[in-house]
Amino acid sequence: MHKKVLIVDDEPHIRMLIEQTLEDLEDDGVELLLAENGEEALRVITEEKPNLVFLDVMMPKMNGMEVCHKVKKELQISGVYIILLTAKGQEVDRQKGLDMGADRYMTKPFDPDEMLAVAEEILNS
Repeated sequence: MHKKVLIVDDEPHIRMLIEQTLEDLEDDGVELLLAENGEEALRVITEEKPNLVFLDVMMPKMNGMEVCHKVKKELQISGVYIILLTAKGQEVDRQKGLDMGADRYMTKPFDPDEMLAVAEEILNS
């Protein structure tokens, strides 16, 4: 089955870093999609229905929390696993993200090996 992973971050170098981290997945036929803000992310999620989304919290136009809430609570798109990426490791944010419907939380700077392992685990489950 053709799987898709969406990478959402407003900082180009972080998008590129995550893309490089996950490029091994492409060997397994996984398509990597990119978005640079929350509005674009929402459009891509609605159109492409990716299996997994790495979603930055702090973004212009619409932040990661809002995107997560729209996808999970309002549109109720199923089968989309959302991992929120944040520079803040504060418990309050973590709980808020999970309340918004996020499936998991990762803190920046992230460990590339861990990120790839998590992605493989989710895509193969």
